[in-house]
Amino acid sequence: MKFLDRLEEALIAFLIAGATLVIFTAVVHRFLASWNIPVIQDWALHLDMSWAQELCIIMFVWMAKFGAAYGVRTGIHVGVDVLINRLSDQKRRYFVLFGLLAGAFFTFVIMVLGARFVWENGAHYAFLNAIDQVSEGMFPGPTTPDMEVQTWVVYSAVPLGSALMCFRFLQVAVTFARTGELPHHDHGHVDGLEEEDEFHPHDAPLVNPASTTGSRKS
Repeated sequence: MKFLDRLEEALIAFLIAGATLVIFTAVVHRFLASWNIPVIQDWALHLDMSWAQELCIIMFVWMAKFGAAYGVRTGIHVGVDVLINRLSDQKRRYFVLFGLLAGAFFTFVIMVLGARFVWENGAHYAFLNAIDQVSEGMFPGPTTPDMEVQTWVVYSAVPLGSALMCFRFLQVAVTFARTGELPHHDHGHVDGLEEEDEFHPHDAPLVNPASTTGSRKS
């Protein structure tokens, strides 16, 4: 599963970095086009950046879907468990398993419905076209306004992200059923820093003032 974990993290990091770079480039382009500098302004006005907003929206949608699956795996989703934690261990175990399986069932339904929508929205045309089985008059599906990308490619984030999220729910449920442990994310932890730091005041050794005074007198 480490390969899938690294692929998931790499995809999310790529989408965040890519969207940030596109937004930064679009902002710089807007300022350059508004400044009255002969050469730079003319070049910026002829440069078409109308696709930037649409691309960022698509990237953020994909990032949100796969980020939700990452949240299930690492336990960073917000949950209200005050009442559940007051139950006995056996009852709490049943409720936690029910919640995880309910999440898996819900994301499975979204995956199926999303796959059906993507298939009918143009994926069927792309599949038949790949095997040279396209019939005459078959509609290839709509495209996005600015980038003119097939919308089924954009909407594929729904079934793919939901499938990964369903798998993560089942993965956490199996782990909890075996060990009784849930993934927990420590918001105060920073990767690369040691848990114990000798420079922290609370870790400093206590010195007895009496012993110090006695040593001075001697």
